[in-house]
Amino acid sequence: MKKTLFICNQCGYETAKWLGRCTACNQFNTLEEKAVRTIPAKSGGKSAAFPQSKDTNTPTLLRDISFGANRTDVRKSTGIAELDRVLGGGLVGGSLLLLGGDPGIGKSTLLLQICRHMASEAFPILYVSGEESGEQIKLRAQRLEVNPNGLYFLAETDIHAIQKSVETIKPALLLIDSIQTMRLSELSSLPGSVTQVRECTAFFTQIAKVRQTAVLLVGHVTKEGAIAGPRVLEHMVDCVLYFEGEGRDSYRIIRAVKNRFGSTHEIGVFEMGEKGLTAIADPSAYMLAGRPVGVPGSAVTCSLEGSRPLLLEVQGLVSHTHFGTPRRTANGMDYNRMVMLMAVLEKRAGYKLATYDSYVNVAGGLRIEEPAADAAIIAAIASCYKNKPIDPSYLIVGEVGLAGELRAVNQPERRITEAARQGFTACVLPQANKKNTKTQGMRVFGAAHIGELLGLLL
Repeated sequence: MKKTLFICNQCGYETAKWLGRCTACNQFNTLEEKAVRTIPAKSGGKSAAFPQSKDTNTPTLLRDISFGANRTDVRKSTGIAELDRVLGGGLVGGSLLLLGGDPGIGKSTLLLQICRHMASEAFPILYVSGEESGEQIKLRAQRLEVNPNGLYFLAETDIHAIQKSVETIKPALLLIDSIQTMRLSELSSLPGSVTQVRECTAFFTQIAKVRQTAVLLVGHVTKEGAIAGPRVLEHMVDCVLYFEGEGRDSYRIIRAVKNRFGSTHEIGVFEMGEKGLTAIADPSAYMLAGRPVGVPGSAVTCSLEGSRPLLLEVQGLVSHTHFGTPRRTANGMDYNRMVMLMAVLEKRAGYKLATYDSYVNVAGGLRIEEPAADAAIIAAIASCYKNKPIDPSYLIVGEVGLAGELRAVNQPERRITEAARQGFTACVLPQANKKNTKTQGMRVFGAAHIGELLGLLL
């Protein structure tokens, strides 16, 4: 059965009608009309390409469902502590994971390190690559000293050939590098197109659920940093991981934005070296290394990444401008929020910033999402404006409202404990948090307004 679609020759986006500009990549005149064959279905509506469970699905009372021998709540450690933390304790049998990241960030290196710790005769792993040959993988494996028993490699992009190998080897873990290179021969669209990615992911979902095999898919990302392909791809999988980091920096971060078997927004911090990725057990100390002491414009805050408190240095710089419109730059935080905080600082605290270029940077390259860092951003900008350094032993935490008030943050005791472990001796919190917070041996100050906050610090 055939139908006509318009397919973008740049990103693979598909639509039923012609458009002058692709809505996915915003390129003009890239949609081409093509005839696409749909997947023929057998009687009963089941696709010919997909593995099916032998059991007949019938409605069952939830209380009558029992766990089988391959129960899905049993986790197996990957041997990488930081990765286990992000996954919620380890890999779950029958789960489908999606790992995305920029080119060269270290995705293939991470897969081989997982194989080094997990692959064995009792736990066979099938590594399928649609981008690299066996010789290329072998060279990387030798550099990383990866040579375990039970690790099988297959250079293939055809779904049917992969299915035959899965039936032969019966792997406990299936690695696909990458999902954008896989193709279903029944479809005439190119690999990486929306249809191919969606149908191939559905195939691997059946592999995971029917055979209780953990499947890890590597996905390419767009220039905006999102995983390429249809948005439904992230809804189909059980866990979505993002591999983050700058190419010029040695550190890498794995962040979970979706996890059906654990908490979300957990992070694992790694350092890239000649022998691959090394877990950083104390990321707070790593992020604060090299922090200047006694320099105006530096403040330390604590951000909760999932269940992990992480100390970060916020740097602020203001410089008088000779142009009519001052420049505003934000690295590691939302630009609009920085502009809002500067407006609050000018209106509620009397700081005249309209004639100053302003720059805010989160040292280390990590991005702050939660509003608990607002007070530290305010303090860093004010410190540089007044040219007065903030005491380096102070931790600053608090959300700032438009009226200049400091609002309470969640889990203040965990933030204080982490700061005390790193040698900080004082903490400034919103007044609402100070009342019911244990000090952990630290001096804790409360502030209800940014005026009080800046009075304590400057």
